[in-house]
Amino acid sequence: MEVKDISQAVIGRLPRYFRYLGELRDTGVERISSQELSERMKVTASQIRQDFNNFGGFGQQGYGYNVEYLYTEIGKILGLDKTHRFIIIGAGNLGQALGGYINFERRGFIFSGIFDINPEVVGRDVRGIKVHDLSEMDTFVKENNIDIAVLTLPKAGAVEVAERLAKVGIKAIWNFAHVDLHLSPDIQVENVHLSDSLMKLSYNLNRNKGEE
Repeated sequence: MEVKDISQAVIGRLPRYFRYLGELRDTGVERISSQELSERMKVTASQIRQDFNNFGGFGQQGYGYNVEYLYTEIGKILGLDKTHRFIIIGAGNLGQALGGYINFERRGFIFSGIFDINPEVVGRDVRGIKVHDLSEMDTFVKENNIDIAVLTLPKAGAVEVAERLAKVGIKAIWNFAHVDLHLSPDIQVENVHLSDSLMKLSYNLNRNKGEE
């Protein structure tokens, strides 16, 4: 399936489509129109059709969308038909919370290792996985076919660790450290700043108060 030159805005909406379709499938819904889906998701039907047309359409005139088929195809586009092994760097509260989130495995993301430099944390157990010292990370990645690294460590060490990961073959980084990473173009980086969403919420809260 051709997926080149698709805007990041469209790609960014696919997980939400996937989630809603999964809920429909789980409740026994077999088909749905773009209008019905738009009412559930609070987006326009034309937006949905435009997004799906980027990948060949999926729908059938007068029938709508087959929920199971659409769910499966969007999952393939998102790479969820494959298994991805990931490690976490930073075994603090956030790292342990992500390691303990079992829903990742339902999507094919396998929690395989967690690392830290704090001797008080090393050796602890996170959902059956022992926390290793950071010095063991490079060898572990090479020997365990790790695809993705999740960074939940302080800003100061994030760039150095990311560069180490790149050298040992990591192809994707989910970065929660408070610094934007800029690595080789062949390494996919998703920078996540949790406070950004909270500040956006604060703006909308203050704006609404001003309108009262």
